Amino acid sequence: MSRKVTPRRSFVKAITYRLLIMCLDFVTIYLFSGTVRVAVGFMVASNIYTTFGYLLHERLWARIGWGIDNG
Repeated sequence: MSRKVTPRRSFVKAITYRLLIMCLDFVTIYLFSGTVRVAVGFMVASNIYTTFGYLLHERLWARIGWGIDNG
């Protein structure tokens, strides 16, 4: 039985991952800058382009059969 990873699953996975990373980005930048505005600005900017990068990466890996056990 073969297991197919759907685009919807990849999208939801990307969004939940980005939410986690946004929280971590905010806390880290806030600790370094001490400024909420700077932390929010960095968090928003970096997470816009990295979300699309992650989604593209995930979809490319979904096409690669390496490491998948169809047992």
